[in-house]
Amino acid sequence: MPKQLWKPGNMLYPTPAVMVSCKRPGEKPNIITIAWCGTVCTNPPMASISIRKSRHSYAIIRDTKEFVINLTTKKLVRAADLCGVRSGKDIDKFSQAHLTACRSHTVSCPGIAQSPVNIECQVTEILPLGSHDLFLANVTAVQVEDTLLDENGALQLGKSGLVSYSHGGYFELGKMLGKFGFSVQKNNQKHHKKYKHPKRPNDAYTHER
Repeated sequence: MPKQLWKPGNMLYPTPAVMVSCKRPGEKPNIITIAWCGTVCTNPPMASISIRKSRHSYAIIRDTKEFVINLTTKKLVRAADLCGVRSGKDIDKFSQAHLTACRSHTVSCPGIAQSPVNIECQVTEILPLGSHDLFLANVTAVQVEDTLLDENGALQLGKSGLVSYSHGGYFELGKMLGKFGFSVQKNNQKHHKKYKHPKRPNDAYTHER
């Protein structure tokens, strides 16, 4: 098919649309919506976020060395957009977005109670890159909504209505097209019966073996 040659740019879409919560001691917690977020290592479990230095949350996370990644669902997409276009310097985002702070277990900043998954992170390194700085962090705890666990304790995250971000738009994730490894299975039906979703929350965020 014919293609156009474009100048270099960020075209790796879709990306997760997550709300990252942070807090300075003695101050109200803040939320920043981030699309530049990803998994970088399985063992130890690590994640990364990239933030512009001009953002209000940048200095908070730089100074406290901790944050919580809160996954976003269809029900939370309006709140996520608000937290991405308004500054914590001007408003209390938890209040304005009608969100509830929930206690974290390994960091002092709260998670978002309405989010199905809260990923607590402690920063290990800050890498200046240009327009953004990359925050590398260890994942120190994960909180998962009880209703997303089946009778065997396996995580059914696909039922939560997760949202992704693509070129300026938010999209709800749709139907499953296949499970990891289905392309090399000789008997897909047999594999389907034996397949079990990972029970450990950390394993749900990677396709590595």
